[in-house]
Amino acid sequence: MHIRTALLWSLWSVFALAGIAQPIQSRRPIDDALRRDIERARDRVFPALVNILTVTRYYDGGRAQYGLSGGSGVIVTPGGVVLTNYHVAENAVRIFCTLGTGERFEARVVAHDPLTDLSILQIQFPNEKVGSKRAKRILPFAPLGDSDTVKTGDYVLAMGNPLLLSSSVTLGIVSNPRRVFTDVVGSRIEAVEFEKGDRSGMLTRWIQHDALILPGNSGGPLVNLRGEVVGINQLGGMGVGFAIPSNIARKVLRQVLRTGKIERGWIGISVLPVEKLGRQTGTLIASVTPESPAERAGLKPGDILLSLNGKSVRARFLEEVPLVYQQMADLPIGKTVVAEVERKGKRMKLKITVERMEPYYGKEMEFRELGFTARDITRPFAYARKLPKQGVFITGIRPGYPMDSAEPSPSPGDVLLKVGDRPIRNLDELQAALKAFQGKELIPITFQRKEEIILSAVRNKPPSEPSPGTELPKPWLGVRTQVITRQVAESLGKPDLKGFRITEVLPWSEASKAGLQVGDIIIALNGEPLEASRVQDARDLERRIEQLTIGEQAKLTLLRGNQQMEIIVRLEPTPASAQTTRTIRQKELEFAVRDVTPMDRMRNRWSQDQTGVIVVEVANGSWAQLGGLRLNDLILAINEQPVHDTKEFQRVMDALIKQRPSVIILFVRRENDTHFVFLEPDWKQLTP
Repeated sequence: MHIRTALLWSLWSVFALAGIAQPIQSRRPIDDALRRDIERARDRVFPALVNILTVTRYYDGGRAQYGLSGGSGVIVTPGGVVLTNYHVAENAVRIFCTLGTGERFEARVVAHDPLTDLSILQIQFPNEKVGSKRAKRILPFAPLGDSDTVKTGDYVLAMGNPLLLSSSVTLGIVSNPRRVFTDVVGSRIEAVEFEKGDRSGMLTRWIQHDALILPGNSGGPLVNLRGEVVGINQLGGMGVGFAIPSNIARKVLRQVLRTGKIERGWIGISVLPVEKLGRQTGTLIASVTPESPAERAGLKPGDILLSLNGKSVRARFLEEVPLVYQQMADLPIGKTVVAEVERKGKRMKLKITVERMEPYYGKEMEFRELGFTARDITRPFAYARKLPKQGVFITGIRPGYPMDSAEPSPSPGDVLLKVGDRPIRNLDELQAALKAFQGKELIPITFQRKEEIILSAVRNKPPSEPSPGTELPKPWLGVRTQVITRQVAESLGKPDLKGFRITEVLPWSEASKAGLQVGDIIIALNGEPLEASRVQDARDLERRIEQLTIGEQAKLTLLRGNQQMEIIVRLEPTPASAQTTRTIRQKELEFAVRDVTPMDRMRNRWSQDQTGVIVVEVANGSWAQLGGLRLNDLILAINEQPVHDTKEFQRVMDALIKQRPSVIILFVRRENDTHFVFLEPDWKQLTP
């Protein structure tokens, strides 16, 4: 019996003897009522819970990389629309949703909303294409409740897949239904940034609760006891969790289902509460973004904003500030609205033309041949980082690639302004400009570093394939040995013994054919004693052998047990080493292989006719790594086509790259067993 179980059983026995333990039938009615409420809420929402697994693309070290991540979600329409967190689904190139029944479906992104950290997904049913008019399968779905009715002390259930373990429910209470994050002194609202996603929180007042949530719960529903989703869990830890209110999620969902995207109004101001000014109404304008609609309209820091588009504005406390930002976000894009402000005791009305809110982060892209990654510069990103408004922001440089060897070389954080004489405003223009230089030896570029404008040149030449080394063959004795040090000699009861003890005899070698055995002690070569007795003498035998000639008959004097004997071994050429074999890089899937050498066969105890290619490199974050390919795997076949050497490997892979199958199946030998590796690249992402 487990120690903890035994301890609990002992305590229960003590309580029972003392008359403390009560029979189950005598539970208080309130306990039974709570249990019924929990069960009803669970049964209503639990079937709509989904486990989300994503293949995500991220950029690091100047290249695109891929990884697996996961989270939770909840189906909110009978047609399979799923609500989850943006930081669960961002940058996903493949999304899989697993239902409580165990069924697994792919899903596509309908829309992302980084500002609220929400994503809308659509489950894809088999043989169903985007836009298909076929009748969709009806799935269990959960209703969205009214998060404005949530109160401190309400019971809530957190449903999700903590630590990627499917279908979990925890119980807690609401600690604060209108939580905001502030700076240290509590003077302003702070945005929250998830991984490399957009900033979230300016529009959100979170539901804080203590239902246990762990990594993997992100995107799962927070459920009241009526079985309604009142929040989407976003983050937590140390006994506290935070959920995005369902009313925010409902507004996002409605706009996405109606228009297929999220758009918000923007006028370019930040605000603070007015309580410290002794006011009950309005909100304080803290800053006005340069060249924004608010600046053009004449708004200034210090103004008290009283109304917008005919609706009063009020933020007395910090908890009310997100409501003001929501009010600004709801303004009609492209329309002119009236802002009523108070300035130094005087009221005035100013006309503002509302613009579309831009995301903080722009699109990021890899330029594989030159070895760098870059991002579009948005207006808020340029303003926050003090960057030029045009150009692309360099996010990474790949070592050993052309951009890394440019003179002078750009660095992450620089802004690429021109290619040749062609100004660059965004990634699309950069792609077109680089295409114009395809095949040319040098690419002139201009980039900005802080206030410097730097001219450079990129040599348009990708890294060369590794070439086999050329090494003259040397005489070789097919054994491994250890020096007979003084301690080893004493342990053998022969303190004066010197020489080399054989620790391994390589199969199929001339040494093996001559009858050398593990444990033999070589004390002389061609009649000359071997005086090795120190660790630093470890290569003495090898050096002595190399002074002879290939094909020569070497006479070894050795001890086998207490018997001295002589064995003649023909010296053979040193087997080809890994450094002298042909190596091929598979650039799309980012791994490298080499031919099998005789030494590989000997040391791995493979058969003498063993063929295949050995994996010598698997790039971090590559499709090869994501599929589970490992260093030293011996690839025997690819999609059932035998691979005997690197030439066949290249031929088979070249054909598959053209065919672009959904799955590439590698049959490999891994240590003592055979194994299958399934590579599932997203071919759209592999276009340079």
